[in-house]
Amino acid sequence: MATNDHVKVLIIGSGPAGYTAAIYAARAGLKPVLFTGGQPGGQLTTTNDVENFPGYPEGINGPQMMVDLQKQAERFGTQVNYGLVTAVDFAVWPLKVTVDEKQVIVAEAVIVATGATAKYLGIPSEERYANRGVSACAVCDGFFYRGKDVAVVGAGDSAAEEATYLANLCPKVHLIVRKGEMRASKIMQQRVLNNPNIEVHWHSETDEILGDENGVNGVRLINNQTKEKKVIPIHGFFLAIGHKPNTDIFKGQLHMDEAGYVKVVPGSTKTNAEGVFAVGDVADKVYRQAITAAGTGCMGALDAEKFLAAKEMELTHANHNTH
Repeated sequence: MATNDHVKVLIIGSGPAGYTAAIYAARAGLKPVLFTGGQPGGQLTTTNDVENFPGYPEGINGPQMMVDLQKQAERFGTQVNYGLVTAVDFAVWPLKVTVDEKQVIVAEAVIVATGATAKYLGIPSEERYANRGVSACAVCDGFFYRGKDVAVVGAGDSAAEEATYLANLCPKVHLIVRKGEMRASKIMQQRVLNNPNIEVHWHSETDEILGDENGVNGVRLINNQTKEKKVIPIHGFFLAIGHKPNTDIFKGQLHMDEAGYVKVVPGSTKTNAEGVFAVGDVADKVYRQAITAAGTGCMGALDAEKFLAAKEMELTHANHNTH
């Protein structure tokens, strides 16, 4: 693609939301162009087994599922490019998007599907055991630890929710809390404290995740008051310290909430910028599932199609009046 290319629909991001938007836009004859971003396939490429996406009775691994979605999008004419969108100008329509800091593309509609990234503690053993006992999604991966002891790190509502969810599947859930209290809402705290399957470790931080070639088999905690260390045997280690939406490049362009998630008009994918639609985890801090992301991807493409049709009528009308 040359500089200053003009496209009808530009999709930023390549997870379930971006690819579903591409499938719908391509089938509507809008010739979408999609940029994969730095992590083609998004969060699902960090997941081995996806068992809760309808249509895969045997389950499917995350990277393979993304390959399937990409092929489906390409089959209808989506142009998939490996590139990173580095700047946007949504102040005036048509919209301008810069890729890899050099290529400027003019787009009539932009679908933002940049997703969110789970926050990690930043210890080496986290990466070592990723997909082998370390997970950032209890709803996605909890089932694999049925009947086994697990640990959850975090002190907010999502940590309380994940611990409570896992307590239905696991005999023992160790909740690792850094301070002497939780940030979670009172009702969520009560649920945690009243659950006999959950043990809370206060003033505790993760010193190291332990394991062998079979995956995680323990966690070493350090008490940040007494500096005392202890090892707890577990098979699953769940991070619930929050997500960061990938929205830095949209600051000052799109309205966001205090956590950086893009705000959309309720019941739609419309943002405050004309012709810009936000889909998937970038605008969803509640559900964050592959299937809900795909659903909003469909909505985004339909919203963009409707917008472009109205724009075309408006321009035809304007031209008609000037002649």
